Amino acid sequence: MTTIAKDTAVTFNYTLKDDEGNILDQSPEGQPLAYLHGHSNIIPGLESQLEGKSAGEKVNAVVEPADGYGEYQEQAVQRVPRENFQGVDDIQPGMQFQSEAGGQVMLVTVTDVNDQEVTVDANHPLAGKRLTFDVEIQEVRAATEDELNHGHVHGAGGVQH
Repeated sequence: MTTIAKDTAVTFNYTLKDDEGNILDQSPEGQPLAYLHGHSNIIPGLESQLEGKSAGEKVNAVVEPADGYGEYQEQAVQRVPRENFQGVDDIQPGMQFQSEAGGQVMLVTVTDVNDQEVTVDANHPLAGKRLTFDVEIQEVRAATEDELNHGHVHGAGGVQH
């Protein structure tokens, strides 16, 4: 039986919860997630806890912020002039925009709006949160040469080409 190790293709169902037990995300019914293990395709804290497991196993993985989406960074919250949002008349908290800074594109979430300024947060929405993944491993197989060359799984649950 193949166990999860570097260069294996893994398919799993998951439910992601926060510390209060609220469901934050889950794989759609009948559509497990597929990833290439050892290639940073999923957060490090989950990847490390799946290492050595095999198909049919269930894993309850608790991931601390540092091994998930990072610690919450106060400096990632910025106030920007409202006129930076040309052509967007109705800006509401919760809206997301792409922002470019220093040559890298990032997603920012609007947290507050007034007539002069828009407060945006570049932290990942799950930054600073401890995450609990309930995982059921469906399949573990050796990755194909093509998948290894591309760095991700192809086919159902993976990247479509």
